[in-house]
Amino acid sequence: MARGYVVRVPASSANLGPGFDAFAAALALHVDVEVVETGRFGVETGLDIARDRRNLCVRGFAKLLAPDGFTFRIRSTIPLSGGLGSSAAAYVAGLTAAAGILGLGRDLLADAIELEGHPDNVAAALYGGFVVVQGGESVGLEPPAGLEAVLVVPHAAVRTSAARRVLPKSVPFADATANVASAALLTLGLARSDLDLVARGLGDRLHQPYRAHLYPASSALLQRAGELGALGATISGAGPTVLFWTRSEATETVVGALLREASGWARVLHAPFERDGARGRSL
Repeated sequence: MARGYVVRVPASSANLGPGFDAFAAALALHVDVEVVETGRFGVETGLDIARDRRNLCVRGFAKLLAPDGFTFRIRSTIPLSGGLGSSAAAYVAGLTAAAGILGLGRDLLADAIELEGHPDNVAAALYGGFVVVQGGESVGLEPPAGLEAVLVVPHAAVRTSAARRVLPKSVPFADATANVASAALLTLGLARSDLDLVARGLGDRLHQPYRAHLYPASSALLQRAGELGALGATISGAGPTVLFWTRSEATETVVGALLREASGWARVLHAPFERDGARGRSL
C-alpha cells in the first residue's frame, strides 16, 4: 500500500523587536505539502522554487527518509522572501511528513535547527504561538486574545546574509540593558494578556537600528506605528517585512492606513498570530 502524508506549517516572524535570535511567533500564512509514495521522485508546485533535491521540503524529508519514490506536492501562501520563515516552514514540513510516514514520535526541533541553522523560526513553525528559544530548547506562550498582526511585505527583498553582515560585533552596555528590559516586558505582556505591556516591550536597540539603511521605507514606517493606529511594530526577522501589532478592534483601521502608506512598494497582509504549529495526517 502506498504511503502518504499531508502537512500544514505556519509562517513565522523572528526577533519580535528585543528578542534577537531568541523570540518568534507563528503567523496564519501556511505551506501545505502532500507527500505520496508514487514510485518516482518529483516535485509538483506552482511556486518559483527548486523542483529537484535542492528543494527545502525535500531536504527536510531526506533528513529522516530517502525521498526516492516519493512525489512532493507543494502549495504556500508564505512570501518566499522578506523575513517570514518560508525556509523554516519548508524544512519543518518535510521533516514532519517523513516522521509521520515512519511513525516516529520524537521531537523534531533539533533536526530542524540543524537544517535551518538557527532555532527561532523553526520552533515557531513546529509548535505555533509565541516561542522563546535558548540552547536548542523552546518555551511557548499562547497568543493573547485581542492581539492581531498585520504585515507590510516590500516587493524588494534584502538577503539575510547582508542583514547579518551589518550587525556590530559588540553593542553599548546601555543598549543591551534596554533590550533585556523590553524583552521582559514583552514576555510578561504576552503571559498576562496585557496589551499595554506588549506595546511597551517592542523596542529594540540591538539589530533594527543597524539595519535601517538596508530598507529605509520599512524603517520609516516602523517609527510611525502608533500614529497609524497600531500598538507598535517590529522588523520581521532580518527584514524588510514589518510586523504591526494591533488590538483586534483597531485592525481594520491599521490595514486601511497601511494600504495607503505601502501603495506601490509593498503588499499588506492581515496574518493573525497562529496558535497551531505543524499539523499533519496520513493519507
